[in-house]
Amino acid sequence: MSNPYLKRFNGVFGGKAPVLGMVHMLALPGAPEYGGNLNDVIDRAVQDATTLTENGVDALIVENFHDYPFYPDTVEPETVAAAALVAREVSRVSEVPLGINILRNSWKASLGIAAAVNAEFIRLNILTDASVTDQGIINSEAHLVARYKKHIGGEHILTLADLLTKHARPLVERPAGVIAEDMLNRGGADAIILAGDNTAMPPSLDRLHQVKEAMPDAPVILGSGMTAKHAATYAEVADGAVFGYGSKPDHDMDMPASGELTREFVGLWRSGKPSS
Repeated sequence: MSNPYLKRFNGVFGGKAPVLGMVHMLALPGAPEYGGNLNDVIDRAVQDATTLTENGVDALIVENFHDYPFYPDTVEPETVAAAALVAREVSRVSEVPLGINILRNSWKASLGIAAAVNAEFIRLNILTDASVTDQGIINSEAHLVARYKKHIGGEHILTLADLLTKHARPLVERPAGVIAEDMLNRGGADAIILAGDNTAMPPSLDRLHQVKEAMPDAPVILGSGMTAKHAATYAEVADGAVFGYGSKPDHDMDMPASGELTREFVGLWRSGKPSS
């Protein structure tokens, strides 16, 4: 029997266990830390995208990382419009698959931008269940995500969905394997992202094995804390890795991505995936 999850995943990522480089946009218009010049935001994003792709990442995710404190659901036109402009410029300098993540859980903005700039996927922090976050309680809207994709002709856009998202706790505890199965079979996820408790912390290997055992046919991507010291060990089990925290010199999230750190991580990651 064919594997529908891997078929869609491989259709975007070419059969690789991809390294997804993070383009952390500087604060956008409307955010408290916005510097007043959108060209500065675009320039940094293009710089990071170029550094990451030239040093081996397989895909990029454009994210409004510096817009904190985040709206639970971002719909403000100045944010969405600015993020779309930045993502469009990133797409012009890169040929790797592009993803969009508008924090905190802004699936409609992410999908709308993805459709406008021909991005291939989105990351969504909370697709099913409900979580207590630093933005309050965020509920699943998987039913709306699927219908909006249909409405805009975006069924081809993959949803990479966080399982037990970072900076949060589930409102009700359920077994991770059960949540994973529901996300994929009932919620419309195309792949699972598994993170630790925060940006700097990777998921536990025990949790990774637990999810892979529950859903062996589904792609599971590491979603936080990836650095060179984790690469080869986690690559033995996972099907991809989001690489942002480890790309920053001294783990300073305000710094541009480092080509040296990116190249080191990608090399070690691929050494753990000899068949890829």
